Amino acid sequence: MNKAIYIATSESNSGKSIITLGLMSMLIGKTAKVGYFRPIVEDFEDGKLDNHIETVISYFGLDIRFEDAFAITKSQLIKKKNKGKIGEVLDLIIEKFKHLEERFDFVLVEGTSFSGEGTAIELDMNVLIAKNLGIPTIIVGSGVGKTLEEFLDGEYLAYDSFKNKEVEVLAFIANKIQPENLKLAEDGLRSVLPKEVLVSAIPVVSSLNNPTVKEIVEELDAKILFGKDFINNEVGSYSVGAMQLRNYLLHLKENALVITPGDRADIILGALQANESANYPSVSGIVLTGNILPEDSILKLIEGLHSVVPIIAVDGGTYRITNKIGSIQSKIYAENKHKIETSISTFEKYVDLDALADKLSAFHAEGMTPKMFQYNLVKRAKQHRKHIVLPEGNDDRIIIAASRLLAMDVVDISIIGNKKQIENKVNELGIAFDFSKVNIVVPIESPNYEDYVNTYYELRKNKNVSMAMARDLMEDVSYFGTMMVYKGHADGMVSGAAHTTQHTILPALQFIKTKPNSSVVSSIFFMCLEDRVSIFGDCAINPNPTAEQLAEIAISSADSSLAFGIEPKVAMLSYSSGSSGKGDEVEKVRTATEIVKKKRPDLKIEGPIQYDAAVDMEVGQSKMPNSEVAGQASVLIFPDLNTGNNTYKAVQRETGALAIGPMLQGLNKPVNDLSRGCTVDDIINTVVITAIQAQGL
Repeated sequence: MNKAIYIATSESNSGKSIITLGLMSMLIGKTAKVGYFRPIVEDFEDGKLDNHIETVISYFGLDIRFEDAFAITKSQLIKKKNKGKIGEVLDLIIEKFKHLEERFDFVLVEGTSFSGEGTAIELDMNVLIAKNLGIPTIIVGSGVGKTLEEFLDGEYLAYDSFKNKEVEVLAFIANKIQPENLKLAEDGLRSVLPKEVLVSAIPVVSSLNNPTVKEIVEELDAKILFGKDFINNEVGSYSVGAMQLRNYLLHLKENALVITPGDRADIILGALQANESANYPSVSGIVLTGNILPEDSILKLIEGLHSVVPIIAVDGGTYRITNKIGSIQSKIYAENKHKIETSISTFEKYVDLDALADKLSAFHAEGMTPKMFQYNLVKRAKQHRKHIVLPEGNDDRIIIAASRLLAMDVVDISIIGNKKQIENKVNELGIAFDFSKVNIVVPIESPNYEDYVNTYYELRKNKNVSMAMARDLMEDVSYFGTMMVYKGHADGMVSGAAHTTQHTILPALQFIKTKPNSSVVSSIFFMCLEDRVSIFGDCAINPNPTAEQLAEIAISSADSSLAFGIEPKVAMLSYSSGSSGKGDEVEKVRTATEIVKKKRPDLKIEGPIQYDAAVDMEVGQSKMPNSEVAGQASVLIFPDLNTGNNTYKAVQRETGALAIGPMLQGLNKPVNDLSRGCTVDDIINTVVITAIQAQGL
């Protein structure tokens, strides 16, 4: 059974990183433990890490030490080769790979990048490594600067090099192809390659090729004067500010990098003002050349602007610096999550993941790990795209989360808020944000406002709601967002980053209401522990549920568990296990358990049971030896809100578990509440589960 795949290319700047990131994302969703290995890396300075390894380990949270993720540097390889010691190199590579293979269910191996000294030997070396590791390969080829004939000839030569050494080629990915030529490239490859080789083509993605200000700083050894927090800004274009300001402004393009001598205060201040103006494109950064700094009065003026535009100073003339900037090859690095997520989204869009998974020997590991769970969430959300409204457009976390969701291309988004204020926030935060893909709504300015007011009035007039009250409430972002969901103008809502739970869910209780078979709204958290995903309920809504309500919470939680791919084994928690305990609270849990057994005899359920007996196999078997649930519970139902809320937070803090949720159960349409202490990742995860709920769970 295949346990690894080798990513290879035959040239430099093939865009291999997008394949690595996309494959790693796919593998983590299908395999419990995925490792990453680079046999040969570029030389790196002491105290620094190889960029490829750092990016993959950091972004995917892999449990691999840096030194275990590679075997040898390129300069060390060349020295060994010159001494005729390639055999020693292969022995080292195999040894380090085998250590990873023993630890992980699958290992993604990334070949060399064809840059600098030693390029001539790299293709043969990659073939030799894949052959000696005994693993198949995926070949990546770039279409930049080639005719179709040149491209096909070169890529068939690369394919033939591997096949001649009996290395199986599973797939061939044509990368950096002009969008209009995608089918031409695919058809051409299929005509020259065997039919069993999977063929895909990925277009040029300009945002991935654009360098960031950070890369320019590193390449030019520049000094950062202002805007250090925004050096991940992407540079879409660059131009020299040598003419008068009134003429130079006409040459600004979106995400422009302004290159100008340090004594041109007019260009510097004009560019900063253009970035603030709605009438000019945004500026990604300013490069001051000639080792000249602006006068102190100008520096003081800039310092008081709190600009989001990074300003850097370099030692060198404008002409030389401009040429160096133009030759920079952009890379994907760990801090630039937008580029990483764009890469993964692009890979998933243009590569047949199911066919590729089959090619990788349909490897499956038992259990549902957190990485697999999160991958599957995003995949399911993308299958039937839904529209989610975020009412809190004035919150930085919401804006950052929306930016990343747009890059992931997983849902359609509406944001309630003032567009100009959101644009200003985006500039302050220094993030990429595609306004063309998001619907920004101001309630009172919406063409649906009057309809929403009338609808709410008709629904609530029997509750002594007047038209004036309805009009006031529809200016409230929670009510307006909930009405969007009620009217079908959005499929779900996520709120609570800046509002209380009551403020978020009260409108839903008033007019979205509960499902016909539900009498109570409850919540669950998906607790992503180190080696499993458990469901905790109810930890957010019901303070002291009755036995009947507790039974309904258990049934709803089991159904949610099943819907999200986790086999439900339900533990009804209490302070005693089995029949030993006495007291009102234990009896409530015991009664609730019996109700569930009668209503849903198909469910595996145990209660009352203590937490340790529910999750620890040794304890569970000692206390309840004949139980199908003890020691292996996946759904844990707490007797009251006090116990549930404190337990989930204790588990989260003490174990480092990721808690996704709360996800509300029982409503006719999905509305989910965030904690006011939520992170950006919390928002993204909640939006994704809301989208899946909207698919009809």
